Amino acid sequence: MVGRFLMIVMRLLSSLKHDESERGIFHLGRALVKGGHTSIIVASADYDDELVKRLEREGSIYHQLFMNKKSWRSLLQIVPLRRLIERYQPDVIHVHSRTPAWILHLALRHASVAKRPKLVSTMYGFYPINKYSQALLDVDTIITVSDSVTRYLKKRLRREHLAPRVIKRIYRGVDTRIYPYRHNPSVYWLRRTFAEYPELEHKKWLVFPTIIGNEYGQEWLIDILGNLQEQFPNLHAIIMDEDHKDGDVAHEDFRQRSTALGLAPKITYVGNRRDDMREWLSAANIVLALANQPESIGINTLQAIHLGTPVIGWDQAAFSEILQPLFPQGLVKKYNAKALCRAVRNQLESVTRPDMTNKFTMREMITETLAVYQTLHLQSLEEERAKYAANPKKKRLRYSPK
Repeated sequence: MVGRFLMIVMRLLSSLKHDESERGIFHLGRALVKGGHTSIIVASADYDDELVKRLEREGSIYHQLFMNKKSWRSLLQIVPLRRLIERYQPDVIHVHSRTPAWILHLALRHASVAKRPKLVSTMYGFYPINKYSQALLDVDTIITVSDSVTRYLKKRLRREHLAPRVIKRIYRGVDTRIYPYRHNPSVYWLRRTFAEYPELEHKKWLVFPTIIGNEYGQEWLIDILGNLQEQFPNLHAIIMDEDHKDGDVAHEDFRQRSTALGLAPKITYVGNRRDDMREWLSAANIVLALANQPESIGINTLQAIHLGTPVIGWDQAAFSEILQPLFPQGLVKKYNAKALCRAVRNQLESVTRPDMTNKFTMREMITETLAVYQTLHLQSLEEERAKYAANPKKKRLRYSPK
């Protein structure tokens, strides 16, 4: 009886290099294998890639197909993907981006399968509802990463006069084993950091955990540093951006403006710190969430909150959804420099930290995602049972998209 409910789940991605906390690729694969299910990952990474080896060590089956976004080479993968689908006969296929979704729909057109696989897609952002995004919509269930994305999607579907879809909101989660509450960086890490960036020692850190760009809101750092430097002379901004990028207008404008205002010595660019982001977030006095455009996930905000680090961010989209239940004092009326500086000053004068929480965790995210798969699989079993009852001699079907 148990075996009947075991699933074969195939997941399609353009790349494995995205932050695993956003997609949960490894955690979800591990959970499927632990439950006795079959986990198949199809992506563009080479077989000798360390991420692929990790997947295989944990029991997932990996196949390399080049399905990078907006590349004509991806069209060459239609037949190879069709062969994989025919070989494994997956019960559920989960697509994580638009190009793999298109390849999937084209591959399924002439696929010889025993039963129609149930299709799931995840919308990670506020994608335009156009032809390119259509493949993400032509599925059995759409997973959205926040209520903001859900509202956006429903509104656009109504505007485009498209039929409603089954939409399930599943927040991205943080692995609390990697980001434990009140984690402290090691003495070794601090010494190494101060040796590399001596200007950071004995300073209060404002960590801006993203790159510089027109949509990311780095210009608000100038308001904070300019207005609070007299009261807090040891205030220092840390930006997760490279030291220099040729032709990057936003980067150059920000550097020139901060230099002209005499704030350049109060800003350090530490580059992409994916490997030790936890240490930077936990060592920060404040983590800033100041994107000028609505944020759909806010993964660094979540990580900082789980570490117990105060976060100050705009009261909009994902930042609101995270901070309202977990650290409401960190919310600031969006695009209001005076309110932003006041919030930073209040936090520096009277330090308050987020409480430990069991919300927005990786475990919660995986449990909810598996529930989506299982619900669809049970629907598929019921549909097959009904078809067999109506026509018991029918053994094999050729799938055609809706």
